[in-house]
Amino acid sequence: MRLHAVSAALLALGVAATSPAHAHDYKAGPLKIGHPWSRATPGGARVAAGYLTVTNTGTEPDRLTGGAIEAAGRGELHTMSMEGGVMKMAPLADGLAIPPGQTVTLAPSGHHLMFLDLTTPLKKGERVKGTLRFERAGTVPVEFAVESLAAKAPETRSEKGPEAHDHGGHDHGH
Repeated sequence: MRLHAVSAALLALGVAATSPAHAHDYKAGPLKIGHPWSRATPGGARVAAGYLTVTNTGTEPDRLTGGAIEAAGRGELHTMSMEGGVMKMAPLADGLAIPPGQTVTLAPSGHHLMFLDLTTPLKKGERVKGTLRFERAGTVPVEFAVESLAAKAPETRSEKGPEAHDHGGHDHGH
């Protein structure tokens, strides 16, 4: 069962093939939120990941502190990095800074939202209601477009293939 959970987590985080379509954008004050999306999940999966861009067009910094979807018990903001040839994932307890005039990208194999304790599978073609939490802009309602199980980030986003994946002692509730 543990192997199945790890496989589902890897699929949710970035084993890729096609590009998401039908972009949708949101605005919260000076923040422009671009195309929140997730991948479809296999039956029995307990985790999914969320991806998007945030552009700060204002003069003050803001900070993404978290996010959630209706189909998950909880959400966390995470980062991924390579250490000694092993992909490591860790929560970002202090959130993610969004400096004025900058765009921050949440994408496979990098910063992402982790949706834990899924209550229902995510199905391709659905829009899943969710929220993003910002220090200044507050809570922003969004919908995550569910792409194929193997979807990649749009071509403008970079992606590194997960050669290996280690939760580094971080428990995802499975």
